[in-house]
Amino acid sequence: MAKRTDKAGTSGRYGARYGVAVRKLTRDIEKVQRSKSECPSCHHMSVKRVSSGIWACRHCDTKFAAGCYTPRMREAVSKEILAAAAKEI
Repeated sequence: MAKRTDKAGTSGRYGARYGVAVRKLTRDIEKVQRSKSECPSCHHMSVKRVSSGIWACRHCDTKFAAGCYTPRMREAVSKEILAAAAKEI
């Protein structure tokens, strides 16, 4: 089998176009986006991306909304949201 996309990963489809920085960012985002993640309800490693921001567990059929590329919100953003909610109360 050819080894032309070992370093390039999924961004190997772009060839020499768009620049190294853009291809590396695309590769890293797609690697996380396409990998399986842990389900927040049943804790199995079976969460896959259905569409932009929608994630589904293939084990317990739970669907939930989360980040566009990862099924979890960034910790800093979630802390800001919790802090703002605490001030309102």
